[in-house]
Amino acid sequence: MSPEPILLTPGPLTTSLRTKQSMLHDWGSWDVDFNSITARVRAELVRIIHGEASHDCIPLQGSGTFAVEAAIGTLVPRDGHLLVPLNGAYCQRIARICRILGRRVTTIDYAEDQQVSPTDIDGHLGRDASITHVALVHCETSTGILNPLREVAGVVAGRGKGLIVDAMSTFGALEIDARTTAFDAVIAASGKCLEGVPGMGFVLARRSLLERCEGISHSLAMDLYDQWAYMNRTTQWRFTPPTHVVAALDAALAQYLAQGGLAARGGAYAANCARLLAGLRELGLRAFLPEAIQAPIIVTVHAPDDPHYDFKRFYNAVKERGYILYPGKLTHVETFRVGCMGQLGPDGMGGAVAAIGAGLDSIGVTLQRPERHRA
Repeated sequence: MSPEPILLTPGPLTTSLRTKQSMLHDWGSWDVDFNSITARVRAELVRIIHGEASHDCIPLQGSGTFAVEAAIGTLVPRDGHLLVPLNGAYCQRIARICRILGRRVTTIDYAEDQQVSPTDIDGHLGRDASITHVALVHCETSTGILNPLREVAGVVAGRGKGLIVDAMSTFGALEIDARTTAFDAVIAASGKCLEGVPGMGFVLARRSLLERCEGISHSLAMDLYDQWAYMNRTTQWRFTPPTHVVAALDAALAQYLAQGGLAARGGAYAANCARLLAGLRELGLRAFLPEAIQAPIIVTVHAPDDPHYDFKRFYNAVKERGYILYPGKLTHVETFRVGCMGQLGPDGMGGAVAAIGAGLDSIGVTLQRPERHRA
């Protein structure tokens, strides 16, 4: 067992020792060495989406939601109109951000186990010419559902509209290629698939669009254009940067590349997810989503139908065995969530499945396990 619990969450997640150790050094925020780290991180993030010819990286202090709000507030004109398909909590958050920022928003409502439909988006764009942008969550981490980014991007580009992608839980593990998928911006954060620590969001925005965004933002601190222009001019952050977070992401990116980049990271998470789903079935637990639309990032699990089940007791029992679960985020059914990301320790996902089973046993939950057929 790890000396500290392993996080089975979609971020923060358990990081490597090398990433942790990278934060033991203090950096001057205007020092040339730290500025070199910032430049290297920005360049590597753009390379992950093959966007060197078209996109620039604008890092921002704060969580991923800070970067989402900054992107909408900077890249969408104040008289813009966003179409936001909703099939989870983070899509709903984008719609709320639009309303708070005074951007007109139209939503398409889906069930939480239903993928976004490119045909629906095309229909809305065809019926309402005032819509200027579509905002899509690639993987909705409230359930783990994967939305069809490439197909949606094709529809949006075909209608001549802008696409803003919340790729918080997919960036670096699932392919997003700026050469073949048209988008104005992709948004992610340091503490997700790249296995850094939380504290820095970033936006990979189309350079030609950024050049036209001066003065659009509602905010000084959240103005991506101003941050981008200042960084390009000085190599520095406008305001005090999260120096240790940036250094940790630099170290995490070096490990990511050495381990094989996107293909290796995505493959590892897919293997974790497959082992988890198989283990859940063996325990007699049921995943919320069909496997065909399940992203290999986080799995939502139906809570056991047993009077002894109580999430807090279950959570604590699993924590005592070395793993931290994630509560469910659905309103109509009781669930819990298990992340497939991060450093899962020497026992891997098998250890997590064993802890879940033992945790349920310890609180008196009886599961109907599938019968094993003899050879």
